[in-house]
Amino acid sequence: MPAHVLVLGGTTEARRLAADLAARPGVRVTTSLAGRVARPAAVAGEVRTGGFGGAEGLAGWLRTHHVDALVDATHPFAETITAGAARAAAATGVPLVVLRRPGWRPGPGDRWYDVPSLAGAAEALPGLGRRVFLSTGRLGLAAFAHLTDLHFVVRSVEPPEPPMPPHTEVVLARGPFTVADETGLLCTRRIEVLVTKDSGGEATAAKLTAARELALPVVVVRRPPLPQGVTAVPDVAGVLARLGLSPG
Repeated sequence: MPAHVLVLGGTTEARRLAADLAARPGVRVTTSLAGRVARPAAVAGEVRTGGFGGAEGLAGWLRTHHVDALVDATHPFAETITAGAARAAAATGVPLVVLRRPGWRPGPGDRWYDVPSLAGAAEALPGLGRRVFLSTGRLGLAAFAHLTDLHFVVRSVEPPEPPMPPHTEVVLARGPFTVADETGLLCTRRIEVLVTKDSGGEATAAKLTAARELALPVVVVRRPPLPQGVTAVPDVAGVLARLGLSPG
């Protein structure tokens, strides 16, 4: 049984895992948050905020704090963190478990356009609609800044920073959102096309249902691949099994 587990990420799954581990006698859990959100949701156990200084810094932290297992439960698009976690685990011999919730899959009636990146999404937009709900978070808006003829609605927990498209309406809100919430937003803002990352999970899936019911096209940015040799588990139960722990 690992005595000290370091969990990377502030995702819903990361919080669930931290709560499970913190409730187990003899297990110390530390969750590392990036610090991009001023008021993050509560996390059980110990919490640290901020980066480690790359893979070497993370490796040093693992050694100094006697970490027995490393769990990367960051967002599926946090590829830099995942790559650094893989290198740090290899350098220290600390076992790494990557937790990635399954991606979304289109269903009957969906009009999805698969693209490999935010740049690919920007390239696809002009032919799909002029009023865009850009549901990709507040980072990466620079990829759309050159689209001066389109109107964007951007929703995020914290205000985004430039560069961003010149015609951008910012909606500050924290999910989860219901289908009724998303339908109301899409209708009141007269949205013609939705852009989203393939984050997966139920917490942000309501917008996809709303888009389907309104027959709106959806541009879906595919996930980056995992580092070579790294595999992922889809849920907290999978992480516990990798750690040799029974379900809580």
